[in-house]
Amino acid sequence: MSANDLYTLPFHTIGTADHNRVGGKCASLGEMTQAGVAVPPGFAVTTDAYQAMLDHHGLKAEIERHLAGADPDNLDQIDRAAQAIRIRIRSHHLPEAVEAAIRAAYAGMCAEAGIDDMPVAVRSSATAEDLPDASFAGQQDTYLWVKGADAVVGKVRDCWASLYTTRAVAYREKNAIPQVDVLMSVAVQKMVNAKAAGVAMSLDPNTGDRTKIVIDASWGLGEMVVSGVVTPDNFRVEKVLEEILDRKISDKHVELVGDPELGEAVERDVDDARRKIACLTDDEVLAVARLAKRLERQNKCPQDVEWAIDADLPAGENLLALQSRPETIWSQKPKEKPKSAYGVGMMGIVNTLNNPVGSKTRG
Repeated sequence: MSANDLYTLPFHTIGTADHNRVGGKCASLGEMTQAGVAVPPGFAVTTDAYQAMLDHHGLKAEIERHLAGADPDNLDQIDRAAQAIRIRIRSHHLPEAVEAAIRAAYAGMCAEAGIDDMPVAVRSSATAEDLPDASFAGQQDTYLWVKGADAVVGKVRDCWASLYTTRAVAYREKNAIPQVDVLMSVAVQKMVNAKAAGVAMSLDPNTGDRTKIVIDASWGLGEMVVSGVVTPDNFRVEKVLEEILDRKISDKHVELVGDPELGEAVERDVDDARRKIACLTDDEVLAVARLAKRLERQNKCPQDVEWAIDADLPAGENLLALQSRPETIWSQKPKEKPKSAYGVGMMGIVNTLNNPVGSKTRG
């Protein structure tokens, strides 16, 4: 295996079997890519690269020393230790072979797209992230509109350092997850020029109703929705019939968009003409719902899907999946057994009475 294959893997070669090397986010991106779902192209910087960084500079022993005896309920203590670890990771250069592999993979992306210094998103993908029983989403960093090989290399290192945010360290301590056992992969992915973006849940997050799909959407990149900076438009869709049941259109005052001149994502005011109108057409709402439905079927469990409408692509081809992970609240609740005063023998009759022929049941 060459150094490039050891330290980087393109999405189209990745599957769930590679989870330990690429983390939850990258494994999901690879599975979607291989299944033919429209995903922005990219590659994973593997956990082998992160491990090489730790080994090359003896950082594992430093991490253990800083966290020895840490009290998860003492946030000041956790914060001091976490900050010291992040500083140590950021103060070191990447091992030469790791840096060369990242630069080669990024150059390959740029050449394939025919774009010099193509803007990319650099996102963390920890090995304990996006698992059904450990919701790590959002605990590590994401960097948007990163341009140039030097910047990509630097942001990969910053993602590794973000494995040791105060919140992430405290979470692992409280859940008895050994700190040095959690490894970090990083996704480097072509930046989307998002007209609108957001999140889709393949069940109703308020009730757990699996016959519904709920979509939050706003103008620009989806980070405005995920972070709660804007109140998004909200759409509720019937899953089987694919009908929009309800819509709530919000005043979406700001959006996050790429600025080619500055070479970064910037927050800007939404013009008056768009603030209070729906950011998705009905056709786009239903396309997002079908995407969530497809990914639920593919992954065999309810999904939390991040998506974007790319302004640079033609209608019908512009919906892109950015991430899909298991829904972690309702999916983990045990299913209640139907209650019957008549005992088990009457269960079928009770169910029939509760759900007459032609009525909708949860699926």
